[in-house]
Amino acid sequence: MPDATSPAVTPDMPKRADFPAGFIFGAATAAYQIEGHAFGGAGPCHWDSFAATGRNVVGNEDGARACEHYTRWPEDLDLLRDGGFDAYRFSTSWARVMPDGVQVNPEGLDFYDRLVDGMIARGLAPYLTLYHWDLPSALADRGGWANRETAERFADYAAAVMARIGDRVARTATINEPWCVSWLSHFEGHHAPGLRDIRATARAMHHIQLAHGLALQKLRAAGHRDLGIVLNFSEVLPAHPGAGTAVDLSDALSNRWFIDSITRGTYPQVALDGLGPHMPQDWQADMALISAPLDWLGVNYYTRALVSHDAGAPWPCIRNHQGPLPKTQMGWEIYPDGLRNLLVRMARDYVGTLPLVVTENGMAWDDAVQDGQVADPMRQAYVAAHLNATRHAISEGANVQGFFYWSLLDNYEWAFGYEKRFGLVHVDFETMQRTPKASYHMLKAAVS
Repeated sequence: MPDATSPAVTPDMPKRADFPAGFIFGAATAAYQIEGHAFGGAGPCHWDSFAATGRNVVGNEDGARACEHYTRWPEDLDLLRDGGFDAYRFSTSWARVMPDGVQVNPEGLDFYDRLVDGMIARGLAPYLTLYHWDLPSALADRGGWANRETAERFADYAAAVMARIGDRVARTATINEPWCVSWLSHFEGHHAPGLRDIRATARAMHHIQLAHGLALQKLRAAGHRDLGIVLNFSEVLPAHPGAGTAVDLSDALSNRWFIDSITRGTYPQVALDGLGPHMPQDWQADMALISAPLDWLGVNYYTRALVSHDAGAPWPCIRNHQGPLPKTQMGWEIYPDGLRNLLVRMARDYVGTLPLVVTENGMAWDDAVQDGQVADPMRQAYVAAHLNATRHAISEGANVQGFFYWSLLDNYEWAFGYEKRFGLVHVDFETMQRTPKASYHMLKAAVS
């Protein structure tokens, strides 16, 4: 049996030569999940209080220590360089750069300045995400994303970050996964701030899109280019014949609300039928700003959704079903065709030849170090299958220019604490020892 460093465990793993010239291979992380929020003068964010509330996060764990990337970043960038990757997708922390959401903390900007210089010194292209969910508590106290002011302050924050490091980043995304920021966090209550409030949901779903539009406007005015957004998509399918109504509404809430507003300047009517009465006043006036042209679109994909109509449930009357396919540690079905289909759909129906980047794709597993190695054959097969799905989407006309695995490191997985391991690199959260997994070595052999 091959050891955990063998690149030959998954024979159908595509190689760099199987993709177009210039295709970018990378790995992704997010600030709050790896940096250690207690370091470097970061202010409190709403994930700190969400975790401290009790029962919201496994073990009441938070990101105070995380992976200590704030001090160990050279080691982590070395892992990317030594793995043969072309780029690193990272995020800046709003609460680190502006602890009160408004005033700049020079120490925070200094850290990201060093980090970007470190990437460039190692031949890594910096792919920046400006917001990956760590809202400063001072803004959360004033209503967070349910308050229009948060979108305005976000544009100021984006401008401050880009004034410092925008000259060296390859591509910049304004927001990561606005569906998670708004619906998952304000309607389902699974993420900070943990609300189940339809009025707050409708406002957050609009204001997060407005934040993107306001930031894009300000960054364009400052001369910045290669600007986009990262949306998470799920291929929504019927759990049984006759579930078309549920599919349409679920797709509208999870997918079309965000891509339609950005590319067409509209929200889907089937979603507005429920959310419309709770929307901010005169929201229509913001749609031209929200739909300003992008330079690229980031696509995050993990699994599909099987849904049916549940007439006995409150709006949106959607029931989710477990599918029959193998599951990850998160309980998510492994369905690579969903990535292929969504990339083709984006190109065909929304963005044409605009560059697409798979900004997140990966799986969690209960990985363990044995004899100094981490064998993860399920992840190896997962990566190979989803890279092949990406390759097939390209052959069908999607202009996909890169693929970033989520995540470089095992990290703080939000409401799941440190239990779910997505990384190519195993992290011992007691010692902070990094151990590359077999999937890391497989990718290194494929892209080097």
